[in-house]
Amino acid sequence: MGGDRDGKTEKATPKKRRDARKKGQVRRSTDANTTICTIIMFGTLFFIWEWFTGQMKNVFYEFLSPASVSQIADGMSLPEITSIFTRMMIALFSAVAPILGAAMVAGIAANLLQVGFLFTTESMKFKLDKINPIKGLKNMFSMRKLVDLAKNILIIIVVGYVAYSDYVALLGKFTSYVGQNVEASFIEIIRTAIMMALKMCIAMVFISLGDFLYQHWKHEQDLKMTKQEVKDEYKNTEGDPKIKGKIRQKQMQMSAMRMMAKVPEADVVITNPTHYAVALLYEEGVKSAPTIIAKGQDYIALKMREVAMENGVQIVENPPLAQSLYAMCEIDDEVPEELYQAVADVLVFVYRQKGKLPQRQKS
Repeated sequence: MGGDRDGKTEKATPKKRRDARKKGQVRRSTDANTTICTIIMFGTLFFIWEWFTGQMKNVFYEFLSPASVSQIADGMSLPEITSIFTRMMIALFSAVAPILGAAMVAGIAANLLQVGFLFTTESMKFKLDKINPIKGLKNMFSMRKLVDLAKNILIIIVVGYVAYSDYVALLGKFTSYVGQNVEASFIEIIRTAIMMALKMCIAMVFISLGDFLYQHWKHEQDLKMTKQEVKDEYKNTEGDPKIKGKIRQKQMQMSAMRMMAKVPEADVVITNPTHYAVALLYEEGVKSAPTIIAKGQDYIALKMREVAMENGVQIVENPPLAQSLYAMCEIDDEVPEELYQAVADVLVFVYRQKGKLPQRQKS
């Protein structure tokens, strides 16, 4: 496929589809629109046939009857002839107005079904490429133009065959109109023409369906992207992964600095001794249990130990407790109930070391 040869193997992203739509690049079959409009026109004519023929009879009797022709032949002024012609055109337009109105509504509905509501001025913008003769020649022999040419030839063949078949079948009837009632002959000719056109429309339905499927496939092929285009779009919309990584690293560093600033406030830092470190603070009367105000692993744990030593914060090595607190708690969490006793024992030891609790008397 053309897309594969150009390296465009990836399906279009939602953003690519939105951008293409803004530029007016949508999947749309003009043949489908034309066929729908024509079918609706003849369908409307079928339902209003009696009314339509009545209107046409009135036009015939009023403006084309022998009496009217004789009146004109006897001599009329230009304003009188103009007035008659104007009234005849208005009468004819009134007869076909419902059919034209139905076709207009059908055209709008067909576009909405295929494209949805879309207003864009992109296609009206002046571009030098549009007047470039070299590009114009390339477009003339592009795959799209060749497909359109083949489609139009197929339409001519199919529709021509249908029209010719009906013409041959009904050719014998035309001679019977000679010498018959003009009104009846006129109505029969219109009926024959309408039936012929209706058969052409039915043939066009199959061609339009094929064109609709082709336009859908071609639209998807045109929107395909290369892997690099997908990556570039992701960078533009989501940000360069390298930059995002640096931002995330900077955020982590700032978070670690804020956390380190709280270590001097801790009552104790419980360590693994080197892989984990958890700083606890117990504010009696403020919270019901000690709170984790800082925690870290490896390098962060080592820095926490250094800050604690510089600020005289007690460091207690208790690997099982340090690992449990690190895994179970986040910053600002209170110590879970199942670790109350272990943490209480550590805090009692620390407070005694600082002289905040009385030492046990030796027996």
